[in-house]
Amino acid sequence: MNNAKTTLATLVIAGFVGLGAAGCAVTRDQSTVGEYIDDSTITTRVKAKFAEDREVSAMAISVETLRGVVQLSGFAKTSAEKAKAENLARNTSGVKGVRNDIVVRP
Repeated sequence: MNNAKTTLATLVIAGFVGLGAAGCAVTRDQSTVGEYIDDSTITTRVKAKFAEDREVSAMAISVETLRGVVQLSGFAKTSAEKAKAENLARNTSGVKGVRNDIVVRP
């Protein structure tokens, strides 16, 4: 029974990997698979910094990354929070630039 579950889990994972690989075909003006993975890593790093910081609300600020450029959006309670979020993002490994579209809303 345990072998059957392991085999089923392996087949399901292999199926998802196969679908993911098929869906990762790169055309002109799209990121490569490597760029996509790098961007996902950068986004995760920035979000982790937000979660660790007491001044920045990780729940109210969204982070997206495309080709190393981080876009911040959402809402901050103060201009200091907005600036701190940008600073944290800008000082994250792999970030090439930051676009700060955070709106200050007390």
